[in-house]
Amino acid sequence: MVVHPASGLGRAGRVAGTVAAKLRTVVDDLVTVAAGTVEESQRLMRAAPDLDLLVVVGGDGSAHQGVQFCADTGTALAIVPAGTGNDLARTLTGAPRDPLDAADALVTAIRDGRSSMIDLGRVENGPWFAGVLCAGFDSSVNERANRMRWPSGPRRYDLAILAELARLRHGRLTVEDDNGRRELDATQIAVGNIPYYGGGIPVCPTADPADGLFDVTLVRRATRFDLVRMLPGLRTGNHVDSPLVDTSRTRRIRIGEANGWVAYADGERLGPLPVEVTCIPNALKVVGQAT
Repeated sequence: MVVHPASGLGRAGRVAGTVAAKLRTVVDDLVTVAAGTVEESQRLMRAAPDLDLLVVVGGDGSAHQGVQFCADTGTALAIVPAGTGNDLARTLTGAPRDPLDAADALVTAIRDGRSSMIDLGRVENGPWFAGVLCAGFDSSVNERANRMRWPSGPRRYDLAILAELARLRHGRLTVEDDNGRRELDATQIAVGNIPYYGGGIPVCPTADPADGLFDVTLVRRATRFDLVRMLPGLRTGNHVDSPLVDTSRTRRIRIGEANGWVAYADGERLGPLPVEVTCIPNALKVVGQAT
C-alpha cells in the first residue's frame, strides 16, 4: 500500500492507518510505504518485490503513478480516493468518494476476488495514462488549477476556467486518427479513456475504459461567449451537443503542433505538442468494478 500523505490536504495521511487495518483482514501480507514526492513514489515502487496488488491511497496524481507501475505487468491496482479530484478511482474501480467507505468496498472486492481488465492510453515514447489527455484550453486550465492552492476540489477548476477565459487563445490544429487527417482552427481537444477529468467533469461523457477505443471531444474555434454558453453543460456532458463540438472514437491519434499548446494526461504535464497516443486494450488489472 503506497500512501501519499499530502494528498487531499493531508486526508490521505490521516486515513492511511485505518485503511491498512481494514486491508489486513483480507490479505496475507501487507507492506505500507509513504511517499512525499513523485520521485520517491517511483523509487519505492521500483524497489518493491513481486506484488499481487498495489493499493494507492491518494488522488489522481498518486493513482497515475500506480498506473505506471502496474501497466502491462499483471500486478493489480486498487485506488482508495483521498485526493481532490479522484476521477480515476471513481471511474476505474467504482470507489465511493469517502476513502473509508472505499476501503470497505475494496475489502469486499478482495474477499470476493472481484477484478476486471481495462484499457490504457500509451504516449509514444512516454507514459501510460488511464484517464484523459487534453491540450488547448483544457491544459491551460489544468496548468492554472495545479498552481492554485485554494479552493480545493471541483471549484478550483471552475475558477481556473473563468480565469483562462480572459486570456483565451486558439490554435491551428492537425489531427490524425483512424478517421483520417484534418487541419482546423481549434480551442481545445480531449482524448478520453474515461469520461471524467477536473473533479467530475464528463468531458468525454460516453468514454468506456473497456471498449478498446478513445473518445475524442474537440472544440473548434470558439469565442469567449461560445465557451460561456457551454459551461453549464460541462457538468452534465451536454456540451457535446454544441454545434462547435465534434466527437469521434479512435484507437490511435496524433495531435500536431498548435501555437505552443501543451498536453496533459491524468492531470500530469506531458509537454508541448505534438503528441501521439494509442489505446492498449486490457492493459491494466483493477480490483473493484470498472464503471
